[in-house]
Formats: sequence, C-alpha cells, structure tokens
Amino acid sequence: MTSATPLLEPDDHDLPPLFLRRSASNTTSQLAIVGSNLCPIESLDYEIIENDFVRPDWRSRELIEICQYTLMKWILCLLIGHIVGLLGFFINLAVENLAGLKFVVTSNMMLARKFMMAFLIFSSSNLGLTLFASLITAFVAPEAAGSGIPEVKAYLNGVDAPAIFSLRTLIVKIVGSICAVSSSLNVGKAGPMVHCGACIAALLGQGGSKKFGLTWKWLRFFKNDRDRRDLVTCGSAAGIAAAFRAPVGGVLFSLEEMASWWRGALLWRTFFTTAVVAIVLRALIDLCLSGQCGLFGKGGLIMYDVTSVDTTYHIWDVPPVLLLAFGGGILGSIYNSLLNTVLKIYNVINKKGVALRILLACSLSIFTSCLLFGLPWLASCRPCPSDPSEPCPTIGRSGNYKKFQCPPGYYNDLASLFFNTNDDAIKNLFSKGTDSEFQHSSMLIFFAACFFLSIFSYGIVAPAGLFVPVIITGAAYGRFVGMLLGSKSNLNHGLFAVLGSASLLGGSMRTTVSLCVIVLELTNNLLLLPLIMIVLLISKSVADVFNENVYDLLMTLKGLPYLEDYAEPYMRQLTVGDVVTGPLQSFHGFEKVSNVVHVLRTTRHNGFPVIDEPPFSESPVLYGLILRAHLLTLLKSKAFSRTPSPVSRDTIALFSADDFAKKGFGHDDRIEDLALSVEEMEMYIDLHPFTNTSPYTVVETMSLGKALMLFCQVGLRHLLVIPRFSGRHPVVGILTRHDFRPEHVLDLHPLLANSRWKRLRLRFPQLRKLV
Repeated sequence: MTSATPLLEPDDHDLPPLFLRRSASNTTSQLAIVGSNLCPIESLDYEIIENDFVRPDWRSRELIEICQYTLMKWILCLLIGHIVGLLGFFINLAVENLAGLKFVVTSNMMLARKFMMAFLIFSSSNLGLTLFASLITAFVAPEAAGSGIPEVKAYLNGVDAPAIFSLRTLIVKIVGSICAVSSSLNVGKAGPMVHCGACIAALLGQGGSKKFGLTWKWLRFFKNDRDRRDLVTCGSAAGIAAAFRAPVGGVLFSLEEMASWWRGALLWRTFFTTAVVAIVLRALIDLCLSGQCGLFGKGGLIMYDVTSVDTTYHIWDVPPVLLLAFGGGILGSIYNSLLNTVLKIYNVINKKGVALRILLACSLSIFTSCLLFGLPWLASCRPCPSDPSEPCPTIGRSGNYKKFQCPPGYYNDLASLFFNTNDDAIKNLFSKGTDSEFQHSSMLIFFAACFFLSIFSYGIVAPAGLFVPVIITGAAYGRFVGMLLGSKSNLNHGLFAVLGSASLLGGSMRTTVSLCVIVLELTNNLLLLPLIMIVLLISKSVADVFNENVYDLLMTLKGLPYLEDYAEPYMRQLTVGDVVTGPLQSFHGFEKVSNVVHVLRTTRHNGFPVIDEPPFSESPVLYGLILRAHLLTLLKSKAFSRTPSPVSRDTIALFSADDFAKKGFGHDDRIEDLALSVEEMEMYIDLHPFTNTSPYTVVETMSLGKALMLFCQVGLRHLLVIPRFSGRHPVVGILTRHDFRPEHVLDLHPLLANSRWKRLRLRFPQLRKLV
C-alpha cells in the first residue's frame, strides 16, 4: 500500500528549494522561499466536504442567511476597492514626495556647484531608505520581500504559505515599497500593490480576530479556502488597477496571469472591485491637481496621456514595428535568463545569514547611486529648445529638462531621465513632440543601465516589483530604435517608446490581452490597439521559444509547486499507479485515540483515508477521507468513548460548523499542543460523522495526464487512487500536487526525460554556461 504524501529527508530541511536533492521517492520539497524566507508550505483545500455533520448545517440555512452571504460578497468587494484605492494613492503620494524632496535638495546643491555635497546627500538618502526597507523586511516580515506576485499566483493555484497575507506582511510591504522605490533603486511598486491588494482581501475575509474580540458573525461563511480564493483574486486585480489606473487591465491581468479558476460571478465582482478603485483614484487625483499634495502633482499615479492626439501610420510603418517586436522578444528572454541566474547567486548569498542580505541591499544602493550620479557626466549639455512645453531648464521639480552641471540655457538629457522618479522618466520617454530632445548615446546608456539595474535590484531583501522597471527599460529600447530609424518612419519617438515597452513586457511576462489593455489605459489612445496587439503577439511568440515567463521562473526558483492546467505529453504514457509512493497511513472508522495521536505526531500528512473493516462491514471498504485539521479539532474537544461505538447525537450537537472552519492565518492547531491523559489515550473516537464521504477517486489505471486535469480543474488537495479489481485494500494511495510535478515524475521514470514528446524550446548549453 502506498501514499503520495511527500516526506522530506532529514538532511533536506536546511536546504533551500534550489538545492534539494531528488530521489526515487517523492521528496519534492515542501519548503519554499516566500519573499526571502524559507518556510514550509501546504496545499489549499477547495473541495466541498460532505459528511453527516456538515449536511444538516447546509439544510438549516435560511433565506436570510443566503442573502447575507451574497450581500457580504459585494460589501467585501466594495471595501477592498476603497481600501486598495486609498492605499495606492497613499503609496504614490509618499513616493513622489520622498523622492521629490531628495531630488530637489540634490538639485539645489548642484545649482550651488557643490557637486560632492550633492552626491553625498543623494547617495546617503538612498542608502538610508534602502537600509530601512531591508531591515524591516529581514527582521519583521521576510515574506514581504520581492514583488509578491509569484506567491499570490501560487496561492490562487492552491499553494499556501504562512504569513504571506498577515497584517505584519501588509504593513512591511507598504512601508518597504515606499522606501525602496524612493531610494532610486530600479524597482517598481506595481507588484507590491498586487500583494497588498491580496493581503487586504484575505484579511477582510478572515472574519476578524477572536484574540481582540473583533469577530463578526456574518463573516463566518467566508472561513474556507474557496471564498478566500475569490476575495484574493479581487484584491490582486484591484492592486493592478491602483498601480496603473487600469481597471479593465486589472481584471484581465487576474484572469490571464493570476487566477487558476475563474467563473462568471467572479468576473462581475472583480470588475466591480476595480471600478471602485478607479473612482476612488479619480476623486483623489482631482484633489491633487489643485496643488494640495505637495510635490505630488500630475505624476505619480501613472496616466501617460502622451499620445492623445490623432496617431497616423501607414503600411510601410509596420515592418519597423515587427522588427521592434522581434527584438523585444529576444531581449525579454535574455532578461529572464539573466534574472534567473542572478537570483540563483543571490539565493546562495541569502542563505548565509541576514547580515549578508542587508549588506547586499546596501551595496547595491551605493552602486546604483554612483551610476545615477556619475553617468550623466558622460552626456554633453544641450541647448534648450526655442519653444519648450515646460520651463527649461527644470529646477526644483520633475520635468524633461534637468540642468545638472550645465550652464544656464542648457540641459542634460541623461540627467532628465536618471534624476526623476520612474513614473516621470517614463512620461519623458513617452512624450510626443520630443524627437530632438535626447541623444543616441544618452538613450543607449540609459537603456543599458536600466536593463541591468532592474535585474540586480530585484532579488534584494526588500519589496520590489518588476513591472515598472520593464516598462521603463522597454521605453528606452523603443525610443532608441525610433531614433535609429529617424525620418524613415512616420511614427514619433514617443510612440516607439510605447511600443518598445509593450514588446519587452510581452517578451518577459508573456501575457497578451491584459498587457494590451493596460498599455492602452496608460496611453489613453485606442488608435494604438492594432500596433500593440502585433507587438505583443510577436514578442511573446519569439520569447516562448527560449524560456518561460518571468513569474513561472520565479516560482520555480522559490520552490512553489505551481501546477499548470495542461499535461505534459509523457504523462499520457503513465498511469496514476506509476507515481504513487508510500507508505499509506489510514484510519478505521472507530479508531483508538493513541493511534490517531501517534500517526499525527509521526507524519506530516494532511488527509487520511477512513476504512471500515469487519465486523463493522462485510469487507474492507473505503468510507471517506478525513483531514488533519478536523482530527485535531476532535482530539482537542475530547469527544471520546470507552468502546468503539457510534457517537451520540448529543455529542455531535456540541460542535458547530465554525469549529471545523478554516482557521485564521497562523492559528492552526498543532498536535504538540494537545495534552491527553493515559486514560484518554486508551479510548476510542468515532470518525464517521466528520469524514468526507464523497472524496474524489480515480482508478489506478487512469492516465496521469487525465488525473492531472481533474486535479487542477476541481482544485483538489487529495485525490484517492483505488484498485482496479476488488479483493485488495480499498485504497492504493493518495495523489497530492507534488505527485504531478514534472520533477517527481521524471525522478521516478528518468527515461521519459529523453522522450521525443517535448515542448518546442531552443536550448543553448554554451550560452547557459556563460550566464
């Protein structure tokens, strides 16, 4: 008899997922890097449990309770939209004012010709902000490091990790993101906004806190993984909507990139949530346009209204766009490959201790400050245009014409990009009527600096996103291509910058529909739709030949067992019986308390088959599946009897559905915390009323690919494998998500690694050695 529930070898507990050893048994890691913290992970349980205890609870629901449940879903979506909208505004307000104050003070020092003092102020402020962000992340909430999108995406796929949605993580994500983005590191706030939106949604759906007496009876319906999954989906969509003021793009991004399960009702609620975000942001932006937000003016909340005039292009403009898209796909795949390599190196450094993690972040901050302050000296000063759209040179605020070290009447084009926030730099690149504003050399230097700084900045122990850095790098790439083409195209350089951003986004992140809509909402011009569609389709297709999208690579590096909704071709050659591994742990319908305690203490399994055997049945028969959490609840309540007999109705009445509901984050019961006497250990417990009597089962001869589709589409945590013929033990084993992972399957059957049934993807071993 076998089970697929994985057990880690003792020596593997201290190793991060990248370095876990594989063996013939299923030792696929149950550890993953969440943020920057190596911690245990579990699967979520989206299956609806049916047993003798839950069914009466369903039938007792009255019409008023059904109306409460439906109404609360919409109220929670309304709250999520309001809170995320306010949070997005606050983060942008803080970043614009912190970074703006830093740039104003530095510019004043430059005007006074105190260049060394200007550099010291600039670098020390960047270092202080980075140090603070890394300290609170490393010591308070390591789960807040990075963008958070891989963790949220894995959660929506059914992978749970401790503290990813805790209040502590949310606070550190907000404060750390503000500091990291304000410190001139080439990181973005879009990814952290997605994580913040998911945290807010999960916390609202948690039902309050019993510890502080903040519980609400109406929220008891949401104490399950299915409803929390839907709320987190709404929260992630709201995060994108708040980051880019792109409500429709946020919905499509959640649908295309984040969510593994989707249905019409969820689409409506997600759309409603992002609409609320858009309304809140619109109201707050109107407030800021009146000048009441300090240095936060027309920038910050990204709305690149830069091509709102009629855009004309002809058929002969398409070939340059195709070339741009092809190059974006190549650059995107190179970007992902280099990022993958750098993060592997960072993982080696990070496992040596917190001190080195913080030292790495500070070193990168100093290096970035030196580059941002030093590179503009390589650019020559340019005379101000005769009819500038804004004062030239720009002094004391954001703008296209930074004076830096230039004499009066001149500006430094490279400083205009480096000495601005990322939002304002993108505005400068996207601007129309600025074809003569930048030099070829300045644009090439800016592209190379952004390309590599965004790669090296992502893996530090601080909240950091990839979306905005990829946009700004792609904008520099597109504008440089437009400058090379010169008068050979009717498209202005700002439009080439927009298309360049779309091409690099498609080449790195590999989404099409959502990115297309997000870019359209950023630029506020539907006339760009055909060109953006072409660019995204080509760049994604080209990059797919070389490697995976950036978020899949990150989930693989972190060890998150994400399951795709398709089966690899070789899985059709295997049956589920070929991958289950043992040993199987099961219980009798009437089980001795000491046996239950022993199994829970000696295994990490989360689901156990319940078998009825003679004299309680004519032959061994599968009664159902009981969860570890429910067993702990029964042991904690001490609903025992001295003989193996059915539990009384009075005993069942002592329980409520809330006792078996999903616990709040970090409040799960542990077997080590239970204290049972010797007499209680010799008593019996009736598992029948609390066992899921209708678990999903498959015959051992079913193909692994077919079982994978069932597992993913239903959202299972356990899939029982039963024998083909009677007369054997009623359960062959249990399949979990780890059993469907290609690493586990190929470890058991290494010959399949050389199968001719492979996805088309080019490999360059020599290039891989170099990077």
